[in-house]
Amino acid sequence: MPEIVAIDTPSLGDRSYLVHDGEVAFVVDPQRDIDRVLTLLEDRGVRLEHVFETHVHNDYVTGGLALARAVGAVYHVNAADQVAFEYTPIEPGDEVAVGSTMRVRAMDTPGHTFTHLAYVLEAPDETPAVFTGGSLLFGSTGRPDLLGPAHTGELVHAQYASARRLAAELPDETRIYPTHGFGSFCASTPTQGEESTIGREKRINPALTGDERSYVDELLSGLDAYPAYYAHMGPANAAGPDAPDLTPPQRAEADELRRRIEAGEWVVDLRHRTAFAAGHVGGSLNFGLDLTFATYLGWLIPWGTPLTLLGETAEQVGKAQRELVRIGIDRLEAAATGSPREWAGGRPLGSFPTARFGDLAQVRHHRPVVVLDVRRNQEWHTRHIEGAVHIPLHELLERLHEVPDGEVWVHCHSGYRASIAASVLAAAGRQVVAVDDDYDEASSVGLPMAEGRAILS
Repeated sequence: MPEIVAIDTPSLGDRSYLVHDGEVAFVVDPQRDIDRVLTLLEDRGVRLEHVFETHVHNDYVTGGLALARAVGAVYHVNAADQVAFEYTPIEPGDEVAVGSTMRVRAMDTPGHTFTHLAYVLEAPDETPAVFTGGSLLFGSTGRPDLLGPAHTGELVHAQYASARRLAAELPDETRIYPTHGFGSFCASTPTQGEESTIGREKRINPALTGDERSYVDELLSGLDAYPAYYAHMGPANAAGPDAPDLTPPQRAEADELRRRIEAGEWVVDLRHRTAFAAGHVGGSLNFGLDLTFATYLGWLIPWGTPLTLLGETAEQVGKAQRELVRIGIDRLEAAATGSPREWAGGRPLGSFPTARFGDLAQVRHHRPVVVLDVRRNQEWHTRHIEGAVHIPLHELLERLHEVPDGEVWVHCHSGYRASIAASVLAAAGRQVVAVDDDYDEASSVGLPMAEGRAILS
């Protein structure tokens, strides 16, 4: 029985897969940090023979080429893809033998990209499995707009047809193993569950339960913004990325940190938002090392801006470095560990208050304040605090001049994005309060709410 091992990257909402029969193995859609795959191969005592890509990825830098080169495996990429490296082309309908029992068959599944493939795994007396990449997800499908608005209309119809093709050609008991859909912005709508089959998807997936027009209209109306760094992932993957260098960055002392901040470089504090608010190096920005760290840092940073990290420990910096190489931020200028007082080198620390929605409700009775909502468009149009100013976090750097004068109370849904925004505002010299609270509390404490229809971002 082949073992299918999911390699989760929850910070990006993706999964890679290692499949083996006890002797030989193949991998589907490996992430950039291939040491995780190499460790699994060693632990299981199996030999990697093949690496398959479902598509040229838009949301992360692949480790496929580097992994194949590291172990001498065959690297399979769609023959129709325009890439700058040598690989073994594979086309829809091609079948690859892996070991003596496993067979992998490519299926044409455009929609997420034009050249997207799914891979069907078959073995004697075993239930089939299909690696669907960014096509059929758990209760959803991949989004069709990542190649630009000129192609979205064609791709959304192709995505519908691909889902239908998978459902028609594969048995209901076929297990589904998608790459996207575990929080990834590559999913067109939130996914449902941690495992699924073709039969289950026929019951719950909008691409399989409704007509094409309804699917297309619903999907397109629900699309919102996606991270800006996606624009760099396709070109990086087509160029053939090397394995990442995870060597620790050089250490920066207080004077160097100050010089970098004053030069307009990014100095990013990885600590939790409450610690940052209580005291931080003036001009530094807070991207706490939470689940969405790489997504939001990659989304906001002007691409190519020199980056220095501040962490409490070397392990914290190393974890952040690993997250960043997955999205192509390979070079760190420097790093510092310890405490903000050490990083400031005797200079006064910056700070700002944190509050809850109940505090905001109270303060609005006594004095005027600016309420800044940094959630995305779909969240805002579903429901928002009456009188709030709306600037999505990913637009804040370009729209700082639109934030009204005065004391700014900034909020999001849970506090993470609000802390990033508060650090940006504080670095710009604004008086800011970060609302660190669950957005569902806003209405319960008496803040007046307004609603509007959802719009296409």
